[in-house]
Amino acid sequence: MQKLFSYGTLQLESVQIDTFNRKLKGLKDTLVGYIISELEITDEDVIKASGSNVHPVIYFTGNDADVIDGMVFEVTMEELLQADEYEVDDYKRVDAKMLSGDMAWIYAAADA
Repeated sequence: MQKLFSYGTLQLESVQIDTFNRKLKGLKDTLVGYIISELEITDEDVIKASGSNVHPVIYFTGNDADVIDGMVFEVTMEELLQADEYEVDDYKRVDAKMLSGDMAWIYAAADA
């Protein structure tokens, strides 16, 4: 299983059903060293699934005072690839250490 941290729309049940055909189970965790901003989405399928054309996006700062709360979900490798398809090209998947000490995949700004 893969661990996937979500701070945004992947926490929505509608997005999970649309992307993975199931509701994900997860645990709350915190990402350290990132700040959150907003990104305008133009992909109609993503807008339909999430219900919004504005999504959160995160940027690495390396500052321990910058924290983002979210959920860590366990997904299969196939589901991780499905999440890659859901996330638009403005995001890149990278691994990061959570406050809990666990490593998880995150989607950060691709232009950072």
